[in-house]
Amino acid sequence: MVSIVMAGGGTAGHTSPLIATAKAIQERRPDAGIVCIGTAKGLETRVIPEAGLPLQLIEPVPLPRTINLDLVKLPYTLTRSVRQASRILREARADVLVGFGGYVSIPAYLAARLRGVPVVVHEANKLPGIANRIGARFAAFVGTTFGETTMPGARLVGMPMRRSITHPSVEAAEARASFGLDPDRPTLLVSGGSQGARSINLAVEAARDDILAAGIQILHVLGPKNFTDAHVAHRGPSGAEYRPVEFVTDMAVAYAAADLMVGRAGAGTVMETAVSGVPVIFVPLPYGNGEQARNAAELVAAGAGFLVDDADLTPARLSTLVLDTFGDPERLATMSATCRGIYPSDAAETLADAVLAVAETRKVN
Repeated sequence: MVSIVMAGGGTAGHTSPLIATAKAIQERRPDAGIVCIGTAKGLETRVIPEAGLPLQLIEPVPLPRTINLDLVKLPYTLTRSVRQASRILREARADVLVGFGGYVSIPAYLAARLRGVPVVVHEANKLPGIANRIGARFAAFVGTTFGETTMPGARLVGMPMRRSITHPSVEAAEARASFGLDPDRPTLLVSGGSQGARSINLAVEAARDDILAAGIQILHVLGPKNFTDAHVAHRGPSGAEYRPVEFVTDMAVAYAAADLMVGRAGAGTVMETAVSGVPVIFVPLPYGNGEQARNAAELVAAGAGFLVDDADLTPARLSTLVLDTFGDPERLATMSATCRGIYPSDAAETLADAVLAVAETRKVN
């Protein structure tokens, strides 16, 4: 038996590859013991237990970008969280720690270093975050999603994804019907990621009637913090329906339902839609280090997607782009085929093999 501790949380960009890798490990080694580390503030408190994985929580360690009280408190909060992570590693008798980035990963990496537990790092974005830059310095294996990512000893593996995405079992008509949509209508999927995206939601709601009038139905995933009682289904004069939902547990079904998507450009969204063959109108986050625009750049350059700055996402611009794209079915089909051929779909299996190899090496030594 091997014991594996996995750290990652905050958003789906960290939790989704963690879950996919854990499932691939369990397929290879059903006897593997897996424990996940997260914080109470992240999406992991819901999605990791839902995936049937045990979760233990530590205190988050936000890294302030300015001089403030959090910076003054950093030595104390980091020390506390490292101790908490160390206890989890000790109790699990961990053979390896696998980190996917985010605030929870820094104390986990440092605890593993102090305890002599080997580390495996997976970086989802083209520009690595600070947590993974720290972990990569002493990692036994570093996997990246994009070939352009520069990290010590990095190997390109791609983005670990659930088998429901890499090996879909639902057809478009069945997927649409599961959301209460017309099985045969062209379908636009809208999702701002696990937390939603207010600017995208507002633009879509304002452009809704024009899109429905063209006979295009809309599946709109608003995100838990944006969904209210005011968000109800609406049918346009063409018969096409607007269907708002709070959250989708298995995005593979939403991707199967869609002909085109509007969304952010987190690495998870970029990879999952590409493998699923869904062209996307990418609207990158308007702040940060510009990593989301970089994530989508290869697909956009290949003609498999569009890039619209958040500030330029007016209802008129969105409506025109959606209607023009659906108005050229041959182009839409070409975009879909191009998407499927760009990125590997076996990253979860590749990373699982690497994790097990590191764990077994530790046991031998």
